[in-house]
Amino acid sequence: VAVPPDIDDSETSGDITIAEGENVTLTCKATGHPHPRIVWRREDGGSLVVYTPDNKIEKVETWKGDSIHLVRVERRQMGAYLCIASNDVPPAVSKRVTLHITCKQRSCYIFTKRVTHV
Repeated sequence: VAVPPDIDDSETSGDITIAEGENVTLTCKATGHPHPRIVWRREDGGSLVVYTPDNKIEKVETWKGDSIHLVRVERRQMGAYLCIASNDVPPAVSKRVTLHITCKQRSCYIFTKRVTHV
């Protein structure tokens, strides 16, 4: 029997606050049949700076897997991350995990780009 994906909140990261420069792991668990695939991405479309399984640091747009390991987080990585679970049985589901970063020197600010069309 096909069962759509469902994110298990008890085993999925909630909002997290960490200090700038630290590493953090975000986790997302889902149930369903067939077993759901998990993809992580930033809600704002920004890149992810992650540890790969072979301990390399890589910048990617999306990350496949239950866990994402963010390294040496900076202020610009603060914000919402989406865990998206899908298994070809509609609908796909998602959960937002917000990463808050405390700064060592001063208050953190989220910088946004302003685009002007001419």
